Amino acid sequence: MADLPDPGAKGFLFRAADKLFAGFVIRKGEAVFGFVDRCPHAGLPLAGFGDRFLTRRGDAILCANHGALFRVTDGVCVAGPCAGARLQSWPVRVLEGAVLAA
Repeated sequence: MADLPDPGAKGFLFRAADKLFAGFVIRKGEAVFGFVDRCPHAGLPLAGFGDRFLTRRGDAILCANHGALFRVTDGVCVAGPCAGARLQSWPVRVLEGAVLAA
């Protein structure tokens, strides 16, 4: 977790057989949240490039494609074309400083 800025985000890909999973984690203080990297509006990845999942202030998740804003704590869309929709959460936990799937 030390290599994850506060606030900060990091995307990742996980492959199991022929399935590919794209997700990201967000750190806010000592809390870490995980989500599937898919906008509920159009099904596109959220970050335009790199690990830019957060607004400049780091207080919300931003969809680079449509400008939708999501709460970091629960993934609920608070502004944009999918207001009220929710990102699919991905359970994570921190164990001995490492972020792991829960």
